[in-house]
Amino acid sequence: MAVRAIRGATQIEADERDQVLEATAELVREVLERNGLTAEDLISVVLTATPDVVSEFPAYAARMAGLADVPLLSATEIDVPGAMPRVIRLLAHVETDLPRASVKHVYLRGAAGLRTDLSR
Repeated sequence: MAVRAIRGATQIEADERDQVLEATAELVREVLERNGLTAEDLISVVLTATPDVVSEFPAYAARMAGLADVPLLSATEIDVPGAMPRVIRLLAHVETDLPRASVKHVYLRGAAGLRTDLSR
């Protein structure tokens, strides 16, 4: 079994707690589903938010979405002028038999524009 890293991101319409909770839960679900994983396969997850997202910790949202015993960390992205606003990013470290080329990175909502090179 290999250790792989899976990336993902989503964008919320406004910095509101309910939107952070909903969008983060959706992102976690999609990363797991698209890669055929369960929470048991997760080693750890780093979640970041752009500096304009302060209404809730994305890690708390992931915990509420079912990642009860997975090590989680929230951090703030650097404040790059002109960067896409209200983005929550995810970097999940997983144990899987998937080859690196088969890992599906997940970009949802407006954040899909961050990775136009990935097929949906």
